[in-house]
Amino acid sequence: MAAFKININGKTETVDVDPQTPLLWVLRDHLKLVGTKYGCGIAQCGACTVHLNGSAVRSCQLPISAVQENQVTTIEGLSENGDHPVQQAWLEVDVPQCGYCQAGQIMTASALLKENPNPNDEDIETAMNGNICRCGTYTRIKAAIKTAASKTQSA
Repeated sequence: MAAFKININGKTETVDVDPQTPLLWVLRDHLKLVGTKYGCGIAQCGACTVHLNGSAVRSCQLPISAVQENQVTTIEGLSENGDHPVQQAWLEVDVPQCGYCQAGQIMTASALLKENPNPNDEDIETAMNGNICRCGTYTRIKAAIKTAASKTQSA
C-alpha cells in the first residue's frame, strides 16, 4: 500500500492503495465516484473512460501510480449541473437506452470536441471507435456529437 495524492475533478484527494490498483477502482471503491463504469476490464469497451489532462483514457487499465500530478476528470466533474454541451445534446437527441455506456461515450465525445470542435463523420467514428453500446445507439450518438459541435460553435 502507498498513499497517492491525485487531482480528481479539481480536488486533491489522498488514497492509500496498492500502486497497481486501476484508477477505475480507486474512483469507484475509494472515492465513491460511481459514474465511471466497469465494462470489460481490458480497455476495449470504453465504459470506464475518463479524462486525463483533457484526453480520453480507459481507467480500468491505468494504474493509480501512473496518474501522479495529472488532472483526472470523471463524468461527475464534466459539468456541475449536467449542462456541458455534450450532456445537453445527449438528452436533446435522446441517446440513452439502458444508459450503462453513456458516461464513457460522453467523456470520449467531449474530449473529441475539445480537440476538434468541428468533426466530420470520419473524425467522430475514429474517436468513438471502441466505445461499445450494447443497445446500438450509434446513429444517435453521432447525431448528438454533431448537435453539441454546432451548439459549441454558435455559442
